[in-house]
Amino acid sequence: MRPAAFYCVADAKYFLGTVALVNSLRLQRQSEPVFVLDLGLEAEQRELLAAEATIVDGDPDQPPWLSKTLAPRLHPTSVMVLIDVDMIVTRPLADLLELAAPGQVVAFLNDRPRFRPEWGELLDLGTARRRPYVSSGLVVLGGEVGLRVLELLDDRQGRVEISRTLFGDADEDYPFLYPEQDVLNAILCTVIEDTTVERLTNRLAPNPPFPGLELIDAESLRVAYDDGTRPYVLHHFHRKPWIDPIYHGLYSRLLARLLLGEDIAVTVPPEMVPLRLRGGPLARAERARVDLIDVVNRYVLRR
Repeated sequence: MRPAAFYCVADAKYFLGTVALVNSLRLQRQSEPVFVLDLGLEAEQRELLAAEATIVDGDPDQPPWLSKTLAPRLHPTSVMVLIDVDMIVTRPLADLLELAAPGQVVAFLNDRPRFRPEWGELLDLGTARRRPYVSSGLVVLGGEVGLRVLELLDDRQGRVEISRTLFGDADEDYPFLYPEQDVLNAILCTVIEDTTVERLTNRLAPNPPFPGLELIDAESLRVAYDDGTRPYVLHHFHRKPWIDPIYHGLYSRLLARLLLGEDIAVTVPPEMVPLRLRGGPLARAERARVDLIDVVNRYVLRR
């Protein structure tokens, strides 16, 4: 069995995010295999990604947030890293893999705490104990403990009523409003010993607008806080800069570097990249236009 691998889920709409993720891993010298579960990639997109990743056929009718377990179950490794394609890796992850290897689960605290005591009973996992709530965007599963979490997640998420989740009617009273994330936390709050779970601060996997972070060097993807702390990833969990015309901030600047740089592992034709992320005067003008509209819209919303 291979020592470690990365697993993500993609379709045609999320292709550019997947390219950026894979390229960021390689720029951080993470040479482990990358498995991409295909939930609707176009033929050209598959071909481009196949230069650096193994494409695993998925079921396009299966929701992506309930498909994260398929690729690692088909291609297991000793340490399995489940990672979302709206993440950019900004520093090496080797110490996380090493931490998980003996049989640990490594995850990052979510920016909003959440706990539902009925989780355990609804999923037949026993009594749920209040523990810190983690994000499902980046989870490192090591050894037998990690494999057990993966198997339970794969089985129990099938009980989620998608129509009531955030991706359906968004029933705020539904215990699994955030489907796979709530199921993951239910597992970590019940049958998994808390001593085998390492929960890292959200500051090391921040969300927009990435408060306190500054871009130190775009070429190396180096970002840092004032105290020198470097996050492992940037997680653009909401609107996607390669899809929506939004402010050209920290994530977008790194995204452009990862899609059009000369030293990247997966290259794409420039015409696949939105104009606002390219170089040249027309792209700068488009960025200025988009930035102005986005700033005005956010001001109006705040008012």
